[in-house]
Amino acid sequence: MINSDTLFTLLADSTRRLLLAHLLHNGESCVCHLYAALEMSQPKVSRHLAVLREAGLVNAKRSGTWVHYSINPALPDWAKITLAQMATAVTLEAADACDASKTCCAA
Repeated sequence: MINSDTLFTLLADSTRRLLLAHLLHNGESCVCHLYAALEMSQPKVSRHLAVLREAGLVNAKRSGTWVHYSINPALPDWAKITLAQMATAVTLEAADACDASKTCCAA
């Protein structure tokens, strides 16, 4: 399970903070929604999501060709509290910029 040193090292990167805050505010999201909402390149977002997944902060679920990410519900309470506090401090200007009806995995 994650320890405080690992968590704070991961949170030192602004891209990872934005990704985590987006997932906390919006719940499970397709990777296509994440890079569109945050206006970042797909490789950059995928690389940071891989780091978060390997550390156990996020879960990944494949649906066809797309991968959906969510915050790991098995995180210890102290980590969930830390992430929630961090998310309140992060401004997500582009959080709702992605129009799900026009993106990759819209139903």
